[in-house]
Amino acid sequence: MRETFKYFETHKARERAAIVTIIRSNDEETRQEALEHLNELALLADTAGADVLYRMTQERATPDVALYLGKGKVEELKKHVAALEIQLVIFDDELSPVQIRNLEREVNVKILDRSSLILDIFASRARTREAKTQIELAQLEYLLPRLTRAWTHLSKQHGGIGTKGPGETQIETDRRLVKTRISLLKEKLSEIARQHETRRSGRNDELARVALVGYTNAGKSSLLNTLASGDSNVFVENRLFATLDATTRSIDLAHSRKALVTDTVGFIRKLPPKLIASFRTTLSEVREADILLHVVDIASAQFEEQIEVVQETLHELGAHLKPTIMVFNKLDLLDEEKKYLISELRERYPHAVFISAERGIGIEHLKSEIEKVITESSFELTVEIPMTHYDIASRLHELGEVRERVFSETHVRLRLRVHVRNKERVERLLATAA
Repeated sequence: MRETFKYFETHKARERAAIVTIIRSNDEETRQEALEHLNELALLADTAGADVLYRMTQERATPDVALYLGKGKVEELKKHVAALEIQLVIFDDELSPVQIRNLEREVNVKILDRSSLILDIFASRARTREAKTQIELAQLEYLLPRLTRAWTHLSKQHGGIGTKGPGETQIETDRRLVKTRISLLKEKLSEIARQHETRRSGRNDELARVALVGYTNAGKSSLLNTLASGDSNVFVENRLFATLDATTRSIDLAHSRKALVTDTVGFIRKLPPKLIASFRTTLSEVREADILLHVVDIASAQFEEQIEVVQETLHELGAHLKPTIMVFNKLDLLDEEKKYLISELRERYPHAVFISAERGIGIEHLKSEIEKVITESSFELTVEIPMTHYDIASRLHELGEVRERVFSETHVRLRLRVHVRNKERVERLLATAA
């Protein structure tokens, strides 16, 4: 019998929700930023399947240790929840187990924080075995310190003879069951990682690898479909986290050159660290790419902050030093009075490209920029290989782009362009032919 855990239920009927945040300073910039973050939380709630009927903010320097909000605000929230028949209250910050427990007791509805909401969205969007395993692991690691007696259903799923130790309380049993499941999921992900590594080692290294990164809903999937000239059918939806699984397509560049482009999961502010850790297998495509296309929604009022969020996440993944092309998408939606941003961003980012993936604007310029960065990341060399070692010449064809090939009676002379990542492998091959 297949063993499954499902902690966040996905409801067909949309839930009635309230969203809450704290404004930590009374200056206008901080207030506007908090309200923009609350708007993003509303989009997350919509993606998860909830209708936001009420929004609450409170000005205070730090959250209350016990209730996040002050007592008066909690009473106010309670009245609105009752009046609007709200079923769910979502907080923009991560709540402690104590805060969740106290708020549920006071308000008497389901309480979620931003992290648990994002995990719920990921759980509903996961399609492949890998994504489902990654999400379940992140959920369990998030929930482990938050287990209460309400989680006694775990023993029913995994119960039976030998599941309880002598004198062990139910909550201890639940924790032990969760820890066992976490260990199993980590083993599964290790196996998936090994399978990925095997597939990567068999890939054609002649093609440059490009990874699309960016804030969620920046238009990465639309861009991949456009770059692949209709040969790609990556799912596109105008919602956050429309797709979670890495998808790779081959694209055509100039001079009969091709590149492999991979779409990856979008990043977001306050992405749960456990989620980043669980998705390291999927995000390994980012670490191993030759070039990053950082896709930015230039029409968003928060695009500067979104750039920072993506750069911080890339730093966590160890991919922040890779050659990067800044791709400012949704150019067609940019207000006329903000067109001055284009010249400013061109000065700030040397490889900036301005496009509309939806309308195909600027795509050829982007392809030219990709080819330019590939060229900058490669070098040319001319080698002579004895005909007795022609197998080495064949291997060099796989490791680089052959620009010229001239045969003599005893040798073949090759002029190659090789990406820097293959430099050591080429040198080792040439040493065996010397």
